[in-house]
Amino acid sequence: MQINNTVDAVGDLPTSNPVIELEGDEFWPLSGKPFFDVVLTKTTIKPMYQLVVPGKFNATLPSCSIHTVLAFRGKNWEIIYHESSSCKRLDNWRPFAIDNNLKVGGACVFEQLECSSTRLVFRVQILRGDIPSEFLDKLNGDNVDAPIVLE
Repeated sequence: MQINNTVDAVGDLPTSNPVIELEGDEFWPLSGKPFFDVVLTKTTIKPMYQLVVPGKFNATLPSCSIHTVLAFRGKNWEIIYHESSSCKRLDNWRPFAIDNNLKVGGACVFEQLECSSTRLVFRVQILRGDIPSEFLDKLNGDNVDAPIVLE
């Protein structure tokens, strides 16, 4: 595990929150800006790559289709946020999903950094769905509700 103060990939400004790096992924405390999370399913990954924004988050998004940036690990992916009468979704997010080896059962947290009528920016945290075996070994078979304690 490595802890860094990092440079924000979107605006090249230092972030005030420390970034924790664990097995190649970055994690940081949310800043208090709007966010939503999505558990990755077969629909959000192969073959369709359809990422629908949860309805509870719709009020913070514009009522038009605009260019959108997904920022993760110092890199940006250009996609399109699309608003229609049936749903709001992130289109063309396939390159992001493939580049970051997203799999069914994982999750993503999308923190909205910028929202205007011309641009939408999300900083993304990826939560992998697989638990390392060294942590699974610590589970007490009698009490499956007990948390796994990391030491």
